[in-house]
Amino acid sequence: MSAEFRQRKPSEYLKILQRRKWLVILPTIAITIAVAYVVYRLPDVYESSTLIVVRPSTLPKNVVPTVTEDNLTRQLTGIQQVVNSRSSLEPLVEKYDLYKLERLRGEPIEGVIGMMRKDIDVNVNTTRNDITNGFNISYRYRDAKIAQAITSELAGKYISVQTANQVNSGSAALTFINNQVSQAKEELAAIDKQRFDFMSSHVGNLPSEATGLFNQLAGLREEQKALMAEVGRLQDRRAAATGQLAVLKESREQTILDTAENITDPKTTQAWSQLVSRRAALEGELTRLSQEYKPIHPDVIAKKKEVEQVQEQMDGMIADWKEKIKTRQERLERNPNVGIAQAEAEIKLAEGEIKRQQKMLADNEKAIAGIVDRINNVPGVEVALGAIEREYQTKKAAYDDLLIQQQKIGLNTEAIIQQQGEGIEVIDPANLPSKPVAPKRIMLSSLGLAVGLGLGLVLVGIFEGPRLLTIQNSDDARHYTGLPVLLAVPELLTPQEARSVPRRRKLLLAAGVVATLVSIPMLALALKLTHVFEFLMQGRG
Repeated sequence: MSAEFRQRKPSEYLKILQRRKWLVILPTIAITIAVAYVVYRLPDVYESSTLIVVRPSTLPKNVVPTVTEDNLTRQLTGIQQVVNSRSSLEPLVEKYDLYKLERLRGEPIEGVIGMMRKDIDVNVNTTRNDITNGFNISYRYRDAKIAQAITSELAGKYISVQTANQVNSGSAALTFINNQVSQAKEELAAIDKQRFDFMSSHVGNLPSEATGLFNQLAGLREEQKALMAEVGRLQDRRAAATGQLAVLKESREQTILDTAENITDPKTTQAWSQLVSRRAALEGELTRLSQEYKPIHPDVIAKKKEVEQVQEQMDGMIADWKEKIKTRQERLERNPNVGIAQAEAEIKLAEGEIKRQQKMLADNEKAIAGIVDRINNVPGVEVALGAIEREYQTKKAAYDDLLIQQQKIGLNTEAIIQQQGEGIEVIDPANLPSKPVAPKRIMLSSLGLAVGLGLGLVLVGIFEGPRLLTIQNSDDARHYTGLPVLLAVPELLTPQEARSVPRRRKLLLAAGVVATLVSIPMLALALKLTHVFEFLMQGRG
């Protein structure tokens, strides 16, 4: 069965410290003396500072805008990075032979530059109420004059870098804005040309011409109605003339036909009757002869010839009659008819006018179709032209804004070149420090005392810790056994042991003192070689 650890009383811990007081005293003495020795041999560090403020512009704000705090902070941050660069600090290290001891002990130049950066401090001014836009630059070094010189050079670098940055940024900004203005101008000219070409290629379909197109369409519609009415009138006129011509031609044909009736038909004449009677008689005789004689008989042949002669006379009379009719009809047909000629002329004139009017009507319908197409194209042209116009206005607004920015940047750059713009200047030059700001020897010595006490307490804990876990007195026995202590026997020593215990303690004390005396220079040497306090001195506070 295990018992809980017995909590000691403060008085018991005090007894332990009293018994082990030399384990606390000797390390404390050794460390405190070593630390104090090293600290008081550290070189004094002086701090020189200068105050730089932002010089306001001498020009109106509407001409040269004021730099905002955020922009100023970013500018100072960028300047600080440039000033704290190796290319800026290394020449100062070589010029003033800075950190000579560190370089002699083999510290690389990068480490030296790092130490110098830690010794440089830039912060916003908080010590003067009349300065609201200033900042302090300070530098710490072992030599007061060198600290002052370095601070002055750093301030000069800040001013020169800030001026160079302003000039370069102003020139770069001016070049950039000039390029932007040229590009915007080219884009504006391109969209303007596109707008002009579009309007030129869509002349007649532009939204501004829509009213005129509707007026033209109305006029063409009215003209179409008039042409259609005229074509109808001409067609009626042609129809009337055609009807009149038909009547005249029919009358003429009837007249020609009547001409045949007016010429005597030979069949109605006496001569024709005589020829018919003679032919009948001859045919009767020919029939009789044919019965009596053969067809080759001369009387038959002669009779046949007589019949044929009579028939020829009859045919000749018919032919003459028909020829007279034909001649009369041809003469009547050749004779001009004024009425027919007038009717035909009227028809020809009407047809020519109809064709002309129909051609005009076709042209009118074609013009109407063209106007309708143009009116139908107006919405699409309006949409496309509106898009081009919006793009043109957007680019024009951007171009106008760039022109304003170009003017402002140009004025700002000229103000910087003429040193009329906002800048930084030194108000309080770098001072020559009369008192060191480091090392803080009392604080560092106190730190050594605290470390020594801590080490002593640790040693006490190392030696007394195991004893706390064992039974050392009657209280321990009562706690861990749970039994009452009836009798306590003190430690019994022989006379020889009684004499040897004090002697052993004195020897241990003497050994501790010797060890303390030996450890002091060793600790001091170790602290010096490790440069602990030099690193602590680089911190500001």
